[in-house]
Amino acid sequence: MKYVSLLATCLMIFSTAFSQSTKAKDLVKKMTQEEKVNLVVGMGMNIPGKMENGTAVGQISDKVAGAAGETFAIPRLGLPNTVVADGPAGLRIEPKRKNDPNTYYATAWPIASLLASTWDTELVQQVGEAMGNEVKEYGVDVLLGPGMNIHRNPLGGRNFEYYSEDPLVSGKMAVAMVNGIESNGVGTSIKHFAANNQETHRNSVNTIASERALREIYLRPFEIAVKEAQPWTVMSSYNLINGTFTSESRDLLTTILRKEWGFKGLVMTDWFGGKDAVAQLKAGNDLLMPGTPGQKKAITEALSNGSLDINTLNESAVRIVDYIINTQAFKKYAFSNKPDLKAHALLARQAAADGMVLLKNNSALPLHGSAGTIAAFGNTSYDFISGGTGSGDVNEAYTISLVDGLTNAGFIIDKELSSLYSTYVTAEKAKQPKKTFFEEFANPTPRIPELDIDHNLMERKANEASVALITIGRNAGEGSDRKVENDFNLKASEVALIDAVSKAFHAKGKKVIVIINSGGVIEVSSWQDKADALLLSWQPGLEAGNAVADVLSGKVNPSGRLATTFPVKYSDVASSKSFPGKEFPGKEETGMLGMKVMPAEVTYNEGIYVGYRYFNSFGVKPAYAFGYGLSYTRFNYSALKLSSSTFAGKLTASVIVTNSGSVAGKEVVQLYITASKGKLDKPSLELKAFTKTRVLQPGQSQTVSFTINGTDLASFDTGRSAWMADAGKYSVKIGASSEDIKLAADFGVAKEIVTQRVNKALLPQVSINEEKPLVY
Repeated sequence: MKYVSLLATCLMIFSTAFSQSTKAKDLVKKMTQEEKVNLVVGMGMNIPGKMENGTAVGQISDKVAGAAGETFAIPRLGLPNTVVADGPAGLRIEPKRKNDPNTYYATAWPIASLLASTWDTELVQQVGEAMGNEVKEYGVDVLLGPGMNIHRNPLGGRNFEYYSEDPLVSGKMAVAMVNGIESNGVGTSIKHFAANNQETHRNSVNTIASERALREIYLRPFEIAVKEAQPWTVMSSYNLINGTFTSESRDLLTTILRKEWGFKGLVMTDWFGGKDAVAQLKAGNDLLMPGTPGQKKAITEALSNGSLDINTLNESAVRIVDYIINTQAFKKYAFSNKPDLKAHALLARQAAADGMVLLKNNSALPLHGSAGTIAAFGNTSYDFISGGTGSGDVNEAYTISLVDGLTNAGFIIDKELSSLYSTYVTAEKAKQPKKTFFEEFANPTPRIPELDIDHNLMERKANEASVALITIGRNAGEGSDRKVENDFNLKASEVALIDAVSKAFHAKGKKVIVIINSGGVIEVSSWQDKADALLLSWQPGLEAGNAVADVLSGKVNPSGRLATTFPVKYSDVASSKSFPGKEFPGKEETGMLGMKVMPAEVTYNEGIYVGYRYFNSFGVKPAYAFGYGLSYTRFNYSALKLSSSTFAGKLTASVIVTNSGSVAGKEVVQLYITASKGKLDKPSLELKAFTKTRVLQPGQSQTVSFTINGTDLASFDTGRSAWMADAGKYSVKIGASSEDIKLAADFGVAKEIVTQRVNKALLPQVSINEEKPLVY
């Protein structure tokens, strides 16, 4: 009976999709050409003072204040305008509305890098469900996220919006987030498709990369998300790939995305992305956002002179109508403007604590209620950073500071230091100019200088307090990349503070704990020996201080593990030689809205050797390895078993994980695969599966199992345009990080496996001298 029921369900879904598609086609047939053109071009963006050829750029209804854009409405056909809003770390809308005394705050969730550090897809899906509820109840139809580009380089300004340096982690986290958000009947737009791994010259940079690097690293997370979650929409990126804007690339948007991966939704541009509206439609980019009068004019002229086929316009219009029919706006949902923000804050706190990574602990943590007075140093202890800047920022009601979180947890904070820092931070922030979003975007306000602590005061606090906390803060976001000096590397004032605190407190036999409140990776090797404990809190969202206090106190046993590598020094990163590429001064052009655009290019010489793939394969020792993280307990791995010693379509690996310590905790179990030498060079190991255990009590065990299939073994052979795995010996490696392999077992592949043949696409127009390990 269950098979009959399943068949009936499948037929019902197919029938619904078919009838909806038919309805979309029928509605498009009833449209005038002008309506179709309007439909594929968004309604603009309200930017004060911005005009194009004398016409206001923004024509949106402001249905939801602060939303990023809207689609065109055709009331005579029953098609409303729909609303899209920013939101990789939470829904970005304005909290205040005209003639309305109420506030409409959204939850600032932990950033993507932290969520990935949980390695917990079930938890991330719960976050998505709650985030999607806010999208729905505030009247938004599509959330512009999740962001899922690769952490190619630690200086990437928007790395906080992205999950990981690894395509599997990025893809699986995105699947969980998309499924969670879209369970509310609202859509997502996975972005930025693709190879948008820097902000420097983001509108004009030509990413030069091999087809193998693109398919294995930079396209792979999007492929996973499309095939496993079918998001409503995909957002094409600003950059070019091998000479063509992504929004104008038929290879990318039609050949790969639709034909090879089976994507069913619509593709929209990033805001003002690309150059040629007609080329974008021909490529398969359906919706041009936020939309300008010039784009409508170009499309209309192309239809008139025959350079654009009406059928191409019809295809995009059908996909947009198909999307609109799915929306809450079309269904006339009476949104409440009252999501359960209190419940969401509790979930944000839980997720934040679960994604924090304990990097070092020399018996300094956890702190206990009887810890005595805590001396909190560093501006950021009093002005904690909930999330990054730009369109990934969220207008939340509050951010719990570290000292407030510790106070809430019952700890005693040194009052003199608290008063000194609070007064200083308030005064310095008051001096900063008030800027609009766009002014801040164009010219970010630097964080205030670190307060200089008098030597005598430092000595006195070392006598009076029981333990010292230092918070190092970093922020970045859309529009610019980070710098090595005074950002990736600590500022001189921060080094001096760590030196002074550690010297004074260690002289009294007291511990020093450093908290890294950052959206991205920083250098730690030169100074971490001065700290007894090092906690990476990332940017934890609005409940920041409470979540940090949960970990410091031991209320939560840290189970976060790094989803991106911490190098010893910046030059150890493979892409440091090429990031962010080169520019071509003197060839500037005038882009959208009068912005100057300089041609630039960046070559991915490292090929597939990104992150731990590079560090492990080239023998470069990191400060902290991919997958690394400490706990307040210990875990033992045993009894690794493979279902067979020979691969025959699939293989199962199981292992027993036991909590061998004294407190309850969760462990992240990572499965890597190493292949013997074959036709293609391969990384020394690659992550192919992962899971997080349930909470294990002391002495308790859990058996975890993984299934390995042909896709997990395959690499992309450019010459054959195929995914293939060589015959030979393979090794399953179960570990607690890419460096900490606990158990291994071998299996054989009797003959070559070809898992998929694809089209030649996105081919580089120049030769690329990719790096390869000396020994493979």
